[in-house]
Formats: sequence, structure tokens, C-alpha cells
Amino acid sequence: MTDATAPTPRPGLAARIEPYIGILGPMVMIALIALFMGVVEPARYFRVSNINQILLDAALYMPMAMAMTFVITQRGIDLSIGSVAALSAIIMAFLIKQYDFSAPVAFVICLVLGAGMGLINGLVITRFRVPDLIGTLAMDLVYRGFALVLAKGLVLARFPDLITEIGRGQSLIFLPTPVVIGLLTLVAGYVALRATHFGRYTIAIGSNPEATEMTGISVDRHRVYAYVLMGTMAALAGVMLTGKLNAVQATSAPYFNLHVIAAVVVGGTSLFGGRASMIGSLAGVLLLSMMINALVTLRIEFFWQSVASGVVIITSVAIYTWLQKKDRDGSGGIRAIFDNPDNRKLTMLAGLIIAALILLLGLGAATATAPAA
Repeated sequence: MTDATAPTPRPGLAARIEPYIGILGPMVMIALIALFMGVVEPARYFRVSNINQILLDAALYMPMAMAMTFVITQRGIDLSIGSVAALSAIIMAFLIKQYDFSAPVAFVICLVLGAGMGLINGLVITRFRVPDLIGTLAMDLVYRGFALVLAKGLVLARFPDLITEIGRGQSLIFLPTPVVIGLLTLVAGYVALRATHFGRYTIAIGSNPEATEMTGISVDRHRVYAYVLMGTMAALAGVMLTGKLNAVQATSAPYFNLHVIAAVVVGGTSLFGGRASMIGSLAGVLLLSMMINALVTLRIEFFWQSVASGVVIITSVAIYTWLQKKDRDGSGGIRAIFDNPDNRKLTMLAGLIIAALILLLGLGAATATAPAA
């Protein structure tokens, strides 16, 4: 007979770390970037103005990362957010500049338009049964086309103080206004994910949509809710971008979708659904902003910046996909890292890619020329 009072053995270190791998990954990479830049460019990278710029760049993506966390957790994807942001901001700009709407009214209309476009996306996916990837990609073309038709090549600039305050203002505390807005949206998303029916249903839908439907939960309705939230946050990001630049045009925000999806996945939210990390999404946003800023600080050409961004995204997604393999077939995970040759090969490949990125940063630091006076 076994002693019922015997203490349960404590899980090993690997088992305890594994649930937090989503947040540990980007945090380690953030620390490595900070360490590297502290060695090669400490004066320029860690000055207050540059840190403020990193936060401002990250803040632009925080609201969208919050909403995209819900979408991806439900096994969805939204490739239209850049066009939603541009079209919403273009309409807001016309309301202010040509029709004399007050900035608060135009701002609210912009958010409602974003929610409406998110609703259309959700209905296309749930009612017409168009796959998320194809449906949102097609709607991206539609929204971008409308923006181009409305703007006709114009660049609308010089907006009221409310808009510029949202995009680049300084709040009463030490953080810029857009950073406060971004953090508040992430806090709201964290609470919604952990403490509301919508958050619990989101994880359930991502884990097993068929079983969730059988319990009486309307899977389609909650998927539409996620896309409405995504559209609203994309519109908010469009306003933040407009305020930051104090200008907007139809071709604005072309890479929003890739940047936001990358940040959410790098932060540990599973592409296979059922696993979400709002804190990880914040870490992913900060990681990508720090990396891009580091490349700019090292005066590496824009094209190499794109290469480095792609390398980090591919590496992160490959590693997380492998780590999440056990969620699908009961194998894999951290403890399997050296169990078979395939895992060892993947580990070596990831190491080589990260080494190549560090080499690229080093070459940039070694060959960079001082900017012209």
C-alpha cells in the first residue's frame, strides 16, 4: 500500500520553467540585445531620448498586440489590420480637415469604423466560411483600395492637439501618452483574458472548438467579438500613428500585420490556439522595437534591418512551434531537447541563426560611419 500522506514529489526544474517559456524567450533576447548594445554603443543606445523612442515605437503596436492575442488564441489570424488602420485614420482626417468635425467626435467615429471593419472580417469568416488567412487578406485589399480611392494621393497633415497628444504627447507621469494608452490596453486585455467569460471562452475555442460548441458556447459569435476588438484596436493604432507623424496617407501602416503577429507569436501565444500570454505579447513588442532601434543605432541599412527582423521572427516561430509539439502529440518540450537527432539539429540551427544575427550586429557596429554633420 502506498502512503496517502506521503508528500508529492516536486517537479523538476525543466517542468517548472516550461509553462513560462513564452515569456522567458523574449526576455532573454531583450537582455542579450541590451548587453550587446551596452558594449558597442552604450552612449547612444541608452540615452533617455533613445529609450523614449523605443517606447514610442513599441506603444504603437501594443493595442493591436493585445487584440491579436485573442484572435490567434482562437486559431485565427488577421492580415487586414494595416489597411483598417489606414482607412480609419483617412476617414477621421477628412472629417476633421474638410467637414470641420471636432477631434473627439472624429476620433470616436474612427474607432467605430474600425470596429465595423472588424465585424465585416468576422462575418466573412464565420458566415461565408472563408478561411481566416484568405478572408482577411482579401479584405486587406478592399480596405486599402477604399483608402486609396478616398485619399487620391493626398497627404493630410496638421491635426488638432488631441490627435497629436494621442500619438506623441507627454502624460502627467514619466511615460509618454501613447505608452500609457498601450499599457492600459494590455492591462485590460490581461484582465479580460484571465477574469471574464470572453477570455475563458477564447482559450477553450482555441483548445478545441468542436468540444466548446458542444457545451453550448457560440464559437462563431465569440470569434466575431475577437475580430471586432481587433478592428477597434487597429483603428486606435491608426490614430496613434497619425498623431505621431501629424500626417496620414492611404499607404500608411503597410507592415502592421507582420509586426504585430510576430510580436504575439514571439511572446508565446500559440499559433495552434489555446495558449495565450498577454505579458508575452508585451515582451514581444518590446523585443522587436529594441532590435529595430539597435539596427538603426548601428547605422545598418534598412534592407539589412528587414533581413534581421525576418531572422528573429523565423527563429522564434520555429522554436515555439517545436516547444508546442507536445500539446499536439504528447511529445517534445524542453526535456526532449537532446532526446533525438532532430531536436539536436533544430537546436544547432537556432544557434547558428542567432549567431548570424549577432555577427550582423557586430559587422554593423564595426563598419558604421559617423553621420554627416
